[in-house]
Amino acid sequence: MTSSGPTALDDLTAYDARALLLSCADVPRWADELVAARPLGSVDTVLAEADRRARGWTDEEVATALADHPRIGERHAGAGASADHSAREQAGVDPADAEVARRLAEGNAAYEQRFDRVFLVRAAGRDAAEILGLLEQRLTHDDATERAVVRDQLREIALLRLQGALT
Repeated sequence: MTSSGPTALDDLTAYDARALLLSCADVPRWADELVAARPLGSVDTVLAEADRRARGWTDEEVATALADHPRIGERHAGAGASADHSAREQAGVDPADAEVARRLAEGNAAYEQRFDRVFLVRAAGRDAAEILGLLEQRLTHDDATERAVVRDQLREIALLRLQGALT
């Protein structure tokens, strides 16, 4: 749910606003552009501007941002805001379910072998069965199609994280 009132993003120092944005997606150019665009006003305006600018992410920016995302079914190796986001987002994947863990490990390995990158999916609001289905379906993509899907998934994750931080 969004708000039409002013956001905390406008009230933060440039340093803190940038840190908040980078915890949503490790894309420095995106964070810097949004910080420079302030004041943005409402949460709706911030999210719209963040979305618009995220649609221009390059393959290199996406690859860099992927380094901060754990495999589905695994926990983030670090600490801080990004690790907290990841833990909440993957809440629908029960790491104690041995069958799910096995299928995710096999699927992650097949995906990484095929595309040479970590499988990224917006896990928030999805259970393990849905995520496994998406993983299997995406293994059928060609590389160009999958790059576009990954960019879109990263954008969705970033916007959900930003919305959560601002509301």
